[in-house]
Amino acid sequence: MGAVSDALLDLWRANVRHRQEAWEKIEGAGFEVCVIGAGATGSGTALDAQLRGLSTVLIEAGDFASATSSRSTKLIHGGIRYLQEAVTDFDPGQYNVVKRALRERRVMMENARFLAHPAEFLVPCYSWWEACYYGMGTKIYDRIAGKQNLFASHFHSPKQALSRWPLLRSDGLKGAMAYADGQFDDARYAVALVQTFTEAGGETVNHAKLVGFQRGADGKLREAEIEDQLTGARTTIPARVFVNCTGPHSDFVRTMANPKSEKRLRLSKGVHILLPLDDRTRGAMVVPKTEDGRVVFAIPWLGRLLVGTTDDEVRHDDELVVKESEAEYLLRQLNRYLSRPFHLADIAGGFAGVRPLVSQGNGAKTKKLIREHEIEIDQASGLISVLGGKWTTYRAMAEDAVNALQQQLGLPVGGCLTRETRLSGSEAYSDSYPQTLKGSYAISEATARHLSEKFGTRAAKVLELAQRQSELAQPLVVGFPAIRAEIAYAARHEMAATLDDVLERRTGLQFYSWQAAMKAAPIAAAVMQREMGWDDARRQREVSAYVNRLSAWCEKIGLAKAITKA
Repeated sequence: MGAVSDALLDLWRANVRHRQEAWEKIEGAGFEVCVIGAGATGSGTALDAQLRGLSTVLIEAGDFASATSSRSTKLIHGGIRYLQEAVTDFDPGQYNVVKRALRERRVMMENARFLAHPAEFLVPCYSWWEACYYGMGTKIYDRIAGKQNLFASHFHSPKQALSRWPLLRSDGLKGAMAYADGQFDDARYAVALVQTFTEAGGETVNHAKLVGFQRGADGKLREAEIEDQLTGARTTIPARVFVNCTGPHSDFVRTMANPKSEKRLRLSKGVHILLPLDDRTRGAMVVPKTEDGRVVFAIPWLGRLLVGTTDDEVRHDDELVVKESEAEYLLRQLNRYLSRPFHLADIAGGFAGVRPLVSQGNGAKTKKLIREHEIEIDQASGLISVLGGKWTTYRAMAEDAVNALQQQLGLPVGGCLTRETRLSGSEAYSDSYPQTLKGSYAISEATARHLSEKFGTRAAKVLELAQRQSELAQPLVVGFPAIRAEIAYAARHEMAATLDDVLERRTGLQFYSWQAAMKAAPIAAAVMQREMGWDDARRQREVSAYVNRLSAWCEKIGLAKAITKA
């Protein structure tokens, strides 16, 4: 880091809102609502409650969206696979999930245009029967979306399909059906939800784990005890209502509130890998037939080809890494449709997450379980739990949860504002904003686009940091458009506190390349050291732990030769 005067540092830090300040603000404070879990559903629920005039605090054991909510396929969609199951299995539950999600899809995109956008999805057809079958399915998808449809599905000739996806296998190709769905940056969307919530007057803190509840004489929950996962400090949060939005951990919280609670969730592991992206690729591709009856997506994302997902039942203690067998499965499904196959050595990165599915008590495989949500109210403790669901319906799930807590508080139900609430960074944003940034700050087109897509119009604040200290204008790592000022901004204004926070979820570098992320770790740690007041030993521990973790992931997937020690 370049030298800078202590006076200037003091000036910058006068407006800092990092997590230590957040912790201090919730200590001794009381709230009407305490939301536990700051993934998609928890962040959305906290925002909805705060906008309805309820004083709300949001707590998260890890980082915002550090688990399930940042491990999605990055799709805002109704679910073309769920529609297929609704038709083939005569399942009205699956149909209702698709219908609700398609209505919410456009809301998500409208509320954060810099983070979410429509995308074209191609379904390759190698027989005319397939063309008719998939064409009928996509038209039904259009019909369900109705006025909220993004664009009408249509058929591409073989030549048109190959122009959009040059790697498609051409022999026997009859064409491709194209339909619309949405794509988004899940981790950054969650951060934008949290920022919007705090700007509305809410309080939040990450890396703060729930360790217990305190009850009143009537047995109802009155206080939550939380522990700072970085310092070991503890405090209690009084609230009138507690909402459990902890996804895969919901059963643990339910049992903590009421030991007699029965388990409700079944967990499904989803794996994704990232491959080199052909610059000529336009839109996404759907692998409609896999060897075990699933659907796999191949989607351009952050300069890579994101391929996923799997759907295998797991337990809480199973290791959440991409295994070699899982990566080989995804490559095998994708390569059947390609003219040039990908290999394990091509994999640049990957991630695994867990979906919390509500058990239906029928022993069905997890891929058959409905992605619907449920609002459960425990009468003994008063805990409200939001179970199941999917990213696309997070807002509707939050609305249902806040309706329930209003009823529990004896308040009139209604007044939801989130359908029209634009998220932080959306102010005055337009498609031309990257060019505005490029012209105003003399940065590359790639960096302007990257910052716009991560921060929206808040990107100007990131670049102001770089102007004040030229060292922060330097790239985080060669070949990736992120700059070092993003690390400083994330620590000051987004409560980032670890290398995982900044390299995975704030900048997205870890998703782009494990190698690049390991190489950037010492640079990011130097910025974090200055912002967070780490000593040299803490900085070295952070780098070592981070690099060792990614190295272990590389070994698990069979990429030991790709490991680069930082």
